[in-house]
Amino acid sequence: MSGKRIALVIDSLAGGGAEKIVLTLATEMKRLGHEPHLLVISPNYDYVVPEGIPLHVCFDERDRHIIAWWRLGRSAARVRQWIEGIEQAHGRFDLILSNLDKSNLLLTRAGVAPLYIVVHNSIEEELKRERKLGPLAYLTMLRAKKALDGQALITVSKGIVREIRQTGRIAPRSMRTIYNPFDVDAIRAKAEEVNPDIPEGDYLIHVGRVARQKRHDILFQALAKMQKPLPLVLLCNNPKKAMKLAKKHGVADRIICPGFQANPFPWIRRAKLLVLSSDYEGFGNVLAEGLMCGTPVVSTRCPHGPDEILTGELADYLAPRRDSEALSRKIDKALCHYPSLHQCEIFDEVAIERIVADYLSLCEPPSPA
Repeated sequence: MSGKRIALVIDSLAGGGAEKIVLTLATEMKRLGHEPHLLVISPNYDYVVPEGIPLHVCFDERDRHIIAWWRLGRSAARVRQWIEGIEQAHGRFDLILSNLDKSNLLLTRAGVAPLYIVVHNSIEEELKRERKLGPLAYLTMLRAKKALDGQALITVSKGIVREIRQTGRIAPRSMRTIYNPFDVDAIRAKAEEVNPDIPEGDYLIHVGRVARQKRHDILFQALAKMQKPLPLVLLCNNPKKAMKLAKKHGVADRIICPGFQANPFPWIRRAKLLVLSSDYEGFGNVLAEGLMCGTPVVSTRCPHGPDEILTGELADYLAPRRDSEALSRKIDKALCHYPSLHQCEIFDEVAIERIVADYLSLCEPPSPA
């Protein structure tokens, strides 16, 4: 395949899973001789942009309310002009991949092509969460989700496809699942790096921002009910908030909270067990990363992703969500016995070469019927 010019569009480069995936894709596409461009709606950076990959930013930090109802039309027009300007300078894009709500809303309104929207999370669970925050938050998110009507969607798990079909809330033009990409060799190499801050002795680990979706309350309740009182390392973006919650649940003395880590893999590799306690996920990247580091994992059976990662014998380490008692039992069980992690089924499914090839195939015209 000759070199392709690909736009990877995302709201920002703040420290989340979707942002990490976009950077991973861009790096591998560049390595293979393609021309990825990072198109960022707003300048917010936790991650370092890989060398040699062009970065384009549409709005500046002074721009507020860019998707407010009174401004959306003008913002979409600006996005269209921005992309047209990039194409005039560098050539037409063979593929435009949009990631996250703000980008999706702006790009669908701007009418750019050839556009695919990557759905990173459960639509219904996100809407449920926003409904609790009030009608304005709910209607704002609903508008972004309805923008997916008539669009070509890429979902990061098969569960998201099932959800969209079952609810019928949106009617996409097409849907295809492409799992998130993982460079297994690179992850294992990074896991070997020495970090003097990692504690000695056995510990559990949880990696994820402090947000309602991640259910730290359930995690801390499960920790309190464990038979073996191991400490828990929390790699998160808001240690103060995490410690306040841990204190509320009576486990603050067992929490080690070093904050966000650019390289979490040595921490994961040294852990006795990685735990995910979420209400919902898009895929559950950290579960795959834990297994790749050779660390046993336990997770809630939340929508979507964990039951596509923990298959076969590993499915026995899924607990019902929002059940701290069941999660605690699974943690205790995993600490006593866990199957071999030499070659999990998911490793081949998410290998970076395979995933990038799937994305690049979107550049090719469909075969005649």
